[in-house]
Amino acid sequence: MNVYTARQPIFNRRQQAVAYELLFRDGEENRFPNIDPHHATSKLIMRTHLNGGLATVTDGKPALINFTEECLLSGFPELLPPDKVMIEVLESVTPTDEVYAKCRELFHKGYALALDDFVHKPEWERFFNLVKMIKFDIQKTPLSEIQPLIARLRVQRPKLKLLAERVETHEEFKIAKDMGFTFFQGYFFCKPEMCKERDVSPDQVVLIELYKELCRPVINMKQISKCFEQDLGLTYKLLNYINSGILPIQTEISSIKQALVYLGESQVRKLITLLTTATLAFKKPKEIIRVAITRARACELVAEKVLPAMSDEAFLIGLLSQIPAILDKSMEEVLEKLPVSEDIKVALLEPKSQSLLRIIYDAVTLYERGDWHLTTIQCYKLKLEYDTLGDYMLQAIAWAQSYERAIPEAEKKKKSA
Repeated sequence: MNVYTARQPIFNRRQQAVAYELLFRDGEENRFPNIDPHHATSKLIMRTHLNGGLATVTDGKPALINFTEECLLSGFPELLPPDKVMIEVLESVTPTDEVYAKCRELFHKGYALALDDFVHKPEWERFFNLVKMIKFDIQKTPLSEIQPLIARLRVQRPKLKLLAERVETHEEFKIAKDMGFTFFQGYFFCKPEMCKERDVSPDQVVLIELYKELCRPVINMKQISKCFEQDLGLTYKLLNYINSGILPIQTEISSIKQALVYLGESQVRKLITLLTTATLAFKKPKEIIRVAITRARACELVAEKVLPAMSDEAFLIGLLSQIPAILDKSMEEVLEKLPVSEDIKVALLEPKSQSLLRIIYDAVTLYERGDWHLTTIQCYKLKLEYDTLGDYMLQAIAWAQSYERAIPEAEKKKKSA
């Protein structure tokens, strides 16, 4: 049986990803057909914990895992190390004496507990002594409705952490933050924030120019080198990345020209776009960059299977999909400044397009969101096995992690200069 795992980041008040919620799925239809749910959950636990998958999917951060009432009472949470996970008690669980006893047992064994999609009922009050966090789905229970409860919890339970789930706008994030929520989760953090327009700084001008060169049908290595000469920090990142061992290079690269010639056009497009993306995203949540890099690699892997002639375009589509969140601009505004091909524009600007590039993009992003039914439809259009897409997503996560490890923070260079 294949076990599918999706992750959704949990952010703190500073918009830093501090944990991931892992979502269990058993197959294409997002249900448990002809399989015991206890067995399915145990397989998930063994896969993620014993095979190293947990660390791969969560980047070493804590994992939040959902448990049904049956799985909870069967003791499956105890198969996981208490310092690595938080047990989410699903909203479908009934607050019986048996459930309370099991939660108390887990609490005394050192497990952190959370109440998921919480809707207040008096019978849940006694659980407050055991749980570390309460999650509120602010689309189902609007902030205005739960404000009195939040105020009471902050006074009566000051150590209890509150998480606002399904935060979709900057306004919701701000209101929830002002109300005292500690953690946040939702699509807003991977989309553009609501903010005022701002001028483009000189550094961003250089980077946009570099993006323009990378997006041309035939890149101009001389012009790219010239762009790098204007930014010492960006040059340092490029050379350090190449010399890090992530690429099979026999001798160290000591100049921009040598690096560009060695890599070739295809690698230059991908690698330098990654570097400029990371720089443009300064002071932005790191998860934006992780999503961009992972999505780009996943799109590329799918394209190599179903549309190999356009794998470079697929990579660029995945990467550019996060640029609006980085620059606080719409996709239309971003693409106006980038001379990308019509195929890329259609894939990014026309959601109803049936181009293969758009279908690849939809398959990857739907998988990210955990929308397994629609993901299956896109896989069918691509003649791609659902299991294969899952493997590509894990490969993309691992690839993004290796990229991140290879590039130290720019501040380290500044301090040593």
